[in-house]
Amino acid sequence: QVQLVESGGGLVPAGGTLKLSCAASGTISDIGVMGWYRQAPGKQRELVATITRVGTTNYADSLKGRFTISRNFARNTVYLQMNGLKPEDSAVYYCNADNRWVPDLDYWGQGTQVTVSS
Repeated sequence: QVQLVESGGGLVPAGGTLKLSCAASGTISDIGVMGWYRQAPGKQRELVATITRVGTTNYADSLKGRFTISRNFARNTVYLQMNGLKPEDSAVYYCNADNRWVPDLDYWGQGTQVTVSS
């Protein structure tokens, strides 16, 4: 079993920055790809970025250049650096990890709220 705990959300003005963290615990060796997703009110959850065990990254096209995902394997933590924040970036941000041994088995954090004021 894997547990994910996010932190770092908050209220920032447009153009500001935030760095989200997601700490993993439990059976760390089961974790494959880690990533961030977000869900705004009334909208579906959407991909923000993912990072593999070897550091390969993938981003939502609309977020490339503003958001950066990184992973510290020694600390079992994944980060999301968000720059140039816009009001439309406001959402609950969720950390995700997949189980590299079991297809379609994912783990989710509880989410952290990001609010960008205009």
